[in-house]
Order: sequence, then C-alpha cells, then structure tokens
Amino acid sequence: MTFREQFMAGTIEFDEIFDYTEDWNFSDDNRTLREYLGLTEEEEDIWVSQSDEALQAFMEKEREEA
Repeated sequence: MTFREQFMAGTIEFDEIFDYTEDWNFSDDNRTLREYLGLTEEEEDIWVSQSDEALQAFMEKEREEA
C-alpha cells in the first residue's frame, strides 16, 4: 500500500511520509516520488509550493470528508 492509502485509512501518521521519502531516495524505483507515495497532483503541488504542514492539513481534511 502507498503512504496515501495508509494515511487515508488512518493506519499511519503523517510523519511517516518522511520514512517513505527516504526509502524512495535509496531505492531503484523508477516511479516519481508522487507516484511512489500515491499522492494526487493537487497534493504534490501543495507539498512543493507550500509546505509539509500545508499538505498534512489538506490530507487530514480530505480524510475527514471521506
């Protein structure tokens, strides 16, 4: 399961994204980081253009609305 799938299911905390990112950095995985994490394009844009905290708030809101 991707980070996003697990986060949305409530089985991991947001801070796990950093472990996933580190694993991707040291892997031979050909997917982009966004694909590896399972993030949507909108989530990636928030993360890149704003901050970790903005992405966390956005994803928490998405999870609550689901």
